[in-house]
Amino acid sequence: MTFKYNHTSHSKKVVSAVLAGMMALSAGGAAMAAESTETGQGQTAAITNTAAPTGLFSDIKVGYWAEKHVYKLAYQGILLGNNGLFRPGDAVTQQEAVTMAIRFMNQEGQLNTDTAAALPTNMEVGNYFKPYVALALQLGLIDKTEESTVDVSKTSWGQKPASREWITKLLIRSLDKDAEAKAQNNQSTGFADNASISESGKGYVNLAVSLDLAKGVEGNKFNPTGSVTRAQLATFFSRGESLTDTTYPNTTTGYVTGLKDGQITLVVDGKAVNFTVNSSTPYFTKDSETRASATDVKLYTKVMVVGSAAGASYVEVVDATPQVESVEGTFARSLSGNKIGIFVGENYETYSYDEATAFIDQNGNAIKLSDITADSIIEVQRETFSTDKKTVAICVKSGIVNKSDNGVIAEVSTSGKTIKLVNAAGATEQFAYNDNLLITYQNRIMSVADLKAGSAVKYTVKDSVLQTITLSQGVEQSVRGTLVEIGGNQSTLTFKREGGSLEAKLLTEKPEVIINGIQDATLNDLITDATNGDQVELSLNSDDQVTRIQVIGRQMEPMNGVTVVSYNSKTKVLTVLDNNKKPFVFTLDEKTKLDYNTTKPTLAGLESILNDGRKLDLTYVGTRALSVKVIYKYEGTISNIDTTGRKISVLSGNQTITVPYTTLPTVEIYNKSGASLGDLKIGDKVTVTLGANQDVVQKVSLNTVAQFEVVALEANSRIRVKSDLLTSQFYVDQAVLTGESGQTITPSQLTAGNLINVTFEGATPKAVQVVKRTLAEVTAVDASSVTLKQFNGQTETVPVSGSVKVVKSGSTLTSLTSLTVGDRVEMTKDTDNSTRFRVLTVMSKQFWSYDGVGNQILVKRETTADTNYRFALGSSVFVHQGDNTLSVQSLRDNDNIVLYLLNNVILEIQKQ
Repeated sequence: MTFKYNHTSHSKKVVSAVLAGMMALSAGGAAMAAESTETGQGQTAAITNTAAPTGLFSDIKVGYWAEKHVYKLAYQGILLGNNGLFRPGDAVTQQEAVTMAIRFMNQEGQLNTDTAAALPTNMEVGNYFKPYVALALQLGLIDKTEESTVDVSKTSWGQKPASREWITKLLIRSLDKDAEAKAQNNQSTGFADNASISESGKGYVNLAVSLDLAKGVEGNKFNPTGSVTRAQLATFFSRGESLTDTTYPNTTTGYVTGLKDGQITLVVDGKAVNFTVNSSTPYFTKDSETRASATDVKLYTKVMVVGSAAGASYVEVVDATPQVESVEGTFARSLSGNKIGIFVGENYETYSYDEATAFIDQNGNAIKLSDITADSIIEVQRETFSTDKKTVAICVKSGIVNKSDNGVIAEVSTSGKTIKLVNAAGATEQFAYNDNLLITYQNRIMSVADLKAGSAVKYTVKDSVLQTITLSQGVEQSVRGTLVEIGGNQSTLTFKREGGSLEAKLLTEKPEVIINGIQDATLNDLITDATNGDQVELSLNSDDQVTRIQVIGRQMEPMNGVTVVSYNSKTKVLTVLDNNKKPFVFTLDEKTKLDYNTTKPTLAGLESILNDGRKLDLTYVGTRALSVKVIYKYEGTISNIDTTGRKISVLSGNQTITVPYTTLPTVEIYNKSGASLGDLKIGDKVTVTLGANQDVVQKVSLNTVAQFEVVALEANSRIRVKSDLLTSQFYVDQAVLTGESGQTITPSQLTAGNLINVTFEGATPKAVQVVKRTLAEVTAVDASSVTLKQFNGQTETVPVSGSVKVVKSGSTLTSLTSLTVGDRVEMTKDTDNSTRFRVLTVMSKQFWSYDGVGNQILVKRETTADTNYRFALGSSVFVHQGDNTLSVQSLRDNDNIVLYLLNNVILEIQKQ
């Protein structure tokens, strides 16, 4: 149930404001709290307006969802617990709800103990609550006649849990709309549990819904008898404070003008008020339920403090937007009397400053007024919450800089052509550069790409543009060449640089080795040879040591389908015959890559099956065998399945291989159980696994490619994925994994949300390719290209050749012209390598609330029967208004928004 403020008269205005912040109770975001302590005889004890000390409630821990609201009201003296407990999950009684409303309204001064005798005889309440209930009767918030008919046979009226229907009546009457509600009693509420709502309550529910003050719960139900917890009620009243002008003696709201160690200064009605703070002071922000830090309080923002000058018990940032205005102009000169003169356009204006005014250069560093040179462009910032409009900062926007200095590279932006440095004084500076920038290291000319964060440099600036940068130490860089030798103790590496010169480099203790197709490769997997060694790219650190070796090419020779003649296990010499019966001799060693029908091949295991007649595939350099693969399977496309002759033919490369079978082979297809040869067809890509003697078919695995979204990475390289909202899981430890750009990655580098193409051999993943996902707005389109504006603001024109798929409104189209300007799309590559555009679904809604726990938003229902009002948010949802990026927490009730969804998940929210 959601309540909103919409009142005029003071007493009703405050009560409805109390009810205004309530969210859907069933979702746990509702706001209600209570304030009783139990005594004997089932009565509730009186609660005095005593501020609650820190840690009063042992059952409200830091991080509890309602911590913010419970403690704010406790410090304001609106609620109190009992024996150190708050009991957040207990149900709220009617007498507690009424009492909390009166106390929240700050109407306790209107209480009259003599009026308690006016209560109906069956409205039994605790002695403390009698004046509150009597005052509620006088204000018309509860109806004496109606309450006198309540069944109190099982519990007293006061101890009866406050129901949702009862709260709705309280709300509507507080709005002075009792007659309007009764006029709608004969109308159905439209909720699925309409029959459960009392006849006298239907009109109140109808009116609350029509006024957009109440909402249903799951399953389009109203749940009229549902109860409300103490934590929900606390949140309810706490949120209601922002909707009322009720004030409390110990609550101060103003604008921050001072932030010193141990003190916050607020300007309230033109006067400065100081509050002491310490490490135990709790900080919160208006739009978050979790604790903030002292650094989240900024100058000139609006802040509420609960407490006194002696100590702030609670601090909340009400509006995080600094209340300042800016005037930009050209600095002329400083004047006597703490003033400056500037030209704003053609007008000459003067502005005052004082000792609190900050002077800041274009890099955000503090400077003196005397450091500002004539004709510099400056910005004068003045606060807007007082009549004085004091100057809070004078910032240099641009000025001419000519200097030489030492420093450290902080950041390099090649797109903006700027370099940020920390100078010798510790200040951060940013300068532009152009193509004439000279970068050197030990008389070698370097490039911008060689500049890394943390590099020590000397630099010169002329007319605010970087002219030279001299590196004072080595930098990380990459070189390419042919791998010649790894030192005997694996501490050095010799390679032939592109260009012909030999060089030796020291290796770091554990250099990373990347070889496509070899997981967790080591130095032993590298091929060293003066002529045919691996082509590698070496990454060197600032000490010129090799930290990473990536194989980018191998010059090995293949020899397929050879037949073993003999193998000597002592000399490791293998003799084979090629397909033309020509003999060859190769030597195996500890570096030879082995492959036979096992997941962990060893040389000893291979030797036991290198008998005469065994069929092998080899790769070699000279007489050195680089890899030996026992042929236990063939990969290719089916050219024939002869069930009569019991044989299968596969086209592998340019060779047709026919293998018989004696018993029906196992057929394995991903996501299909009980598969048989009848499920295969000519042209299918398959892997045919042979029996132990390499003479018959044992298994046929269909090679397929499927696309998934990664849901989670689990233990032992198992990943959980989903496709068409169905989830499954499989292991990828034996698969070849590549990233968006084709680089080799490890299973741990996969993340939730990745789109992947998985190549299966039967049911076993053999390759995983991360698919690039581009989310963008279509700004132009023709028959061969699409121009996209991505969420980061960058625009690119994408040429599209070959097949294309446009998935739009449930249909798959094959022409780019199916796209229209303004469409939001996800661009990916499909499993067949075609370019695919999935057009996002568009909805125009009114924002209701954000559920941070469930990472979803709720929108206003168009009718009481509308159940499509809760939407999940994508992990990187783009929220914006025009070109201004927003946070989802910045959205407010009733904001008009446009949602863009894919598979019912919001990827973009555009605020109107």
